[in-house]
Amino acid sequence: MFNHETVVVTGAAGGLGRAVTHYFLRGGAKVVAIDYSETLLEEAFPEADSRCQPIACDLTDRSDCLSLTSRLLDNDGQVSVLCNIAGGFQMGEAVYDIQDAAWDFLFNLNTKSVIYMTQKLVPAMVARGRGKVINVGAAAAIQGQAYMGAYLASKSATIRLTESLSEEVKASGVNVNCVMPGVIDTPRNRSDMPDADFSTWVPPEKLAEVIGFLASDAASAIHGASVPVRGLS
Repeated sequence: MFNHETVVVTGAAGGLGRAVTHYFLRGGAKVVAIDYSETLLEEAFPEADSRCQPIACDLTDRSDCLSLTSRLLDNDGQVSVLCNIAGGFQMGEAVYDIQDAAWDFLFNLNTKSVIYMTQKLVPAMVARGRGKVINVGAAAAIQGQAYMGAYLASKSATIRLTESLSEEVKASGVNVNCVMPGVIDTPRNRSDMPDADFSTWVPPEKLAEVIGFLASDAASAIHGASVPVRGLS
């Protein structure tokens, strides 16, 4: 389905990022797997071959992202799909008590990383007249919840950025959409919530399939959508 296409996946060493990376590899794509640590990438993709290119990058740093995306365009010439999977979650204080460190951590990782990765890749897609961008929001971000203000604000911002970018580029043949997952069934979430009913959570492989659909030609008529993927929750 994605033969000879280049797909960029951020947060590739995480639970969802691995599932998304393997989905596209199975589909015949060449995947640029990005995360902040070479060690994590080596552990996640120990048998990386010519179709899986792990690259370490600080996604919260604009210059790092611009340098990386410039190299990708210089070396390969085109990127067909950008999956902004990198993100983080943090419970916090009441809104009136949130410190700058918490705001910065969540907005840098959940929101600014999306902006930084689009700054060169999306104009290149527009120039080609085709491309797909899939971001990750959160099902919980449709309304506020106590002690989650910074997290939900950052994910809400990502959803609004998805919609705005879509309006800006959809006439140029570029689709921009996002998924809004519930709790994803990852080892980290199981460790953090050991008493939860894991059967109601979203398997990463199933969420990867939704992302893969949004990256496919079958989703060419979908623009600016926020697709809830809640599992059984």
